Amino acid sequence: MKTYTEEFKKTIVELYENGNKNKSELAREYGTSEGNVRAWIKKYGKIKTSTGEVTTNDEILKLQKENQEIKTENEILKKALAIFSRQQKIK
Repeated sequence: MKTYTEEFKKTIVELYENGNKNKSELAREYGTSEGNVRAWIKKYGKIKTSTGEVTTNDEILKLQKENQEIKTENEILKKALAIFSRQQKIK
């Protein structure tokens, strides 16, 4: 199975988004499958938000993961605060 660098994948997506070639042309020209090209477009392709900003699905997934980690850390801190508060009342 052939592996492709992230830079290569992003280049293919950029070529697609610039309208230079369609998915099948890119797949044929660069020796990959059309399924790969579709997956790369889904992962690295630009998404316009409701506020007009441009992001990628990959960036959204990273932010969701980071958000979940922050929520978990926040819950841990809340529990620790509750424990310390109880200990202070006992003293």
